[in-house]
Amino acid sequence: MTDPRLTDLVQAVPALRLKTEPSDLEHYGRDWTRRWTPAPLAIALPGTVEEVQAVVRWASQHGVAVVPSGGRTGLSGGAVAANGELVLSLERMNRVLDFNAVDRTLTVQAGIALEAVHNTARDHGLAYPVDFASRGSCSIGGNIATNAGGIRVIRYGNTREWIAGMKVVTGTGELLDLNRGLIKNSSGYDLRHLMIASEGTLGIVVEASLRLTDPAPASNVMLLALPSFEVLMQVFSAFRERLQLQAFEFFTDRALHHVLAHGAQKPFEEMHPYYVVTEFASGDEVQEAAAMAAFEACMDSGWVSDGVVSQSDAQAAQLWRLREAITEALAPYKPYKNDVSVRISAMPAFLEETQQLLGKAYPHFEVVWFGHIGDGNLHINVLKPDDMDNAEFVGQCEQVTTLLAASLQKHEGSISAEHGIGLVKKGYLESTRSAAEIEVMRGIKRVLDPQGILNPGKLFDV
Repeated sequence: MTDPRLTDLVQAVPALRLKTEPSDLEHYGRDWTRRWTPAPLAIALPGTVEEVQAVVRWASQHGVAVVPSGGRTGLSGGAVAANGELVLSLERMNRVLDFNAVDRTLTVQAGIALEAVHNTARDHGLAYPVDFASRGSCSIGGNIATNAGGIRVIRYGNTREWIAGMKVVTGTGELLDLNRGLIKNSSGYDLRHLMIASEGTLGIVVEASLRLTDPAPASNVMLLALPSFEVLMQVFSAFRERLQLQAFEFFTDRALHHVLAHGAQKPFEEMHPYYVVTEFASGDEVQEAAAMAAFEACMDSGWVSDGVVSQSDAQAAQLWRLREAITEALAPYKPYKNDVSVRISAMPAFLEETQQLLGKAYPHFEVVWFGHIGDGNLHINVLKPDDMDNAEFVGQCEQVTTLLAASLQKHEGSISAEHGIGLVKKGYLESTRSAAEIEVMRGIKRVLDPQGILNPGKLFDV
C-alpha cells in the first residue's frame, strides 16, 4: 500500500477492510456496461454505518471521489470507477435489522440482495413486491439509487413506493434518518424521495425500511404469440380490461432466439415475430374464464396467433425464463442499450415512430427489443458485430440515440426509465429535464455534497 492517502485511511478507520489487488480493482470498479476500463484507487468494504461515515470524512478531507457500490448490475455506468476513485462497497452490510409486524416493515442494511429480502418477507407471511431478473445479485441500496422498477411495476409500482424510510450518509459524512417509517409526514421536504433515484450523487444509502404487503394472489402465466408490432397495445388493452394484471412483458423473435440458444425451451413449434408474457390473478373459475375470454377475443381479432397458459409453477417459471433470461443471453454480444419510457397513452405513436427510426438507422445491426410494455418502458439492445471496433460501434449507436432522445422529448418521455443516467446517458439528460431543473439538481448536490466527492461525473458534470 504505497499511496499515503490509503495509509491515512487505514489509520482513520482501523477496522475497515481494504482491497487493492488488481483483480479486485477490476471486479469492483465496473458494472454491467463493460464500456470503461476500471481504475479505482482501492476498494473499501465497511461493516458499519460509522465506518461509512468515517470513510466519507476521509474522502472529503483528501479530495478523493467515492463511488458507492452495491451489486453493480446497473447498465448505465453508474457504478463505474475509471478515474482513481475509491469504491465504497456495501456488500458486507447485508443484514436484516428488524421486522415490525404491526407496521409491516422490514429494516435492512443497504447491501442486502433483493432475493434475500423476498425470502425474509415470505418467512413472515408477507411480500416485498418489487422484482426483476437480477434479484439474486442486485442490492437494495442500488435499487433505491436508481428507483428500480422491474417486471411487476404495472401492479405494484417502482421501488419508490415501497421505501418507508432510510438512513443516508451525505458527502460531509453526516447521517440523515429520513421519514422513520411514517405513513403520513407533512413536515417539510421529503428528503427520502430526493435520495431515491439520485444514483449515489447526494448520499450513500446505508439502511432502508421497506414496506411489505400481502402475498400476491394466485396467478397464472400466459405466453402469447403476436403477428405484428402494431397489435401490441390492442392486446394489452384487451387483457387489462378483463384481468387483474401482475405483469405484461413483450419481446421479439430475436430475443427469443438468443434465449433459446442460452438453454431455454422452445414454447411453440413455429416462430412468431413478437411475444408477450403476462401474469394475472387467477384464483377461481371466474378469473380463469376471463383470461380465456381475453385470449379468444384477441385471437378472433387477429391480434394473437398462438398462446399457452401455465399449468404448474414449473411451467410458469419456464415461460418467465423466456423473458427474464434475455439480458444474460445478450451479454456476450456487448449490446448498446437504450432504456426509455413514455406515458402508456403515448406508447402507440412512440412505438411506430421508434420502429421506423431504428429500422433506418440500424439496417446492418441486430436490434433486440423487449420491455415492460404495461408501464411504458422499452429496452432496445443493439448488438455489436464481431468484426467491428467497439469505439466505432458505440459512436454509431450514440448518433442514433441523439435522434431517439429528440423523439422522446417530443413525446414527453424519459431517456432512462429504470437504469439511471450514469455515464452512459448524461449527455442526453436535457431531452428529459429542462435546464432549470438541472440547475436545481446541481444546487441540491452542492448542499449535500459540497466537495463534489460522491459519484462525480454521473448524472451530470458539476
